[in-house]
Amino acid sequence: MKEEYKAISLVLEKINYQEHQWVIYVDLKMVNFLLGQQSGYTKYPCFLCLWESRAKHEHWARKDRPPREYVVVGGQNVINEPLVAQDRIILPPLHIKLGLMKQFVKTLNKDGLCTEQRAHKLPERTMEKLNAGVFDGPQIRQLIDDPHFITSMNEIASCAWSLFVLVVKSFLRNKKADKYTQLVEDMLFHFNRLCCNMSVKVHYLHSHLDRFPENLGDLREEQGERFHQEIKTMKARY
Repeated sequence: MKEEYKAISLVLEKINYQEHQWVIYVDLKMVNFLLGQQSGYTKYPCFLCLWESRAKHEHWARKDRPPREYVVVGGQNVINEPLVAQDRIILPPLHIKLGLMKQFVKTLNKDGLCTEQRAHKLPERTMEKLNAGVFDGPQIRQLIDDPHFITSMNEIASCAWSLFVLVVKSFLRNKKADKYTQLVEDMLFHFNRLCCNMSVKVHYLHSHLDRFPENLGDLREEQGERFHQEIKTMKARY
């Protein structure tokens, strides 16, 4: 079945989702389908508030936006009736981590030592993907474990990278540190200094940190990540 609104609606009907109302933990592309939102670079991509993705001058300066209280087809980038309730969606730590990595890498010097070190550590990646910040979970872990990667950066980038690693280990993995709020705020401060763009994934940390559940550490990413890797292998093969 294709990954589209009608197919997902049929699957939910077959498993009798409306009776059980399970909590759903999926990537943000699937969130758009489940909540009837338009995909792509839209004006209002956040399913929690009316954050304007194109108002870049406000991205880092403002945290609070009007909540998305009402869903009306035809308005605010909603194109279909929602299939699930908004409060049944859990933000996915793995995909937030991938989004942070992408925005961080895109600010680095494409002709510098940092790019050379990434290419050396991940020889299977094309230079286009390395510069675009397209990585998977295992590749990010390889760079985190590489002591030479951080030494190839300038001071601002190394500060941002160090805090990103702390946030990954103390919040976006299987352990949620007591001071995770301060860690996330410090990381975002240095991402701003580095002139990183605020994607919707960065926005969730910036404006909706309270929407990550207290038992985030119980939501393991290994199964989803393993499925992602298997699908990637199948695509390359067929």
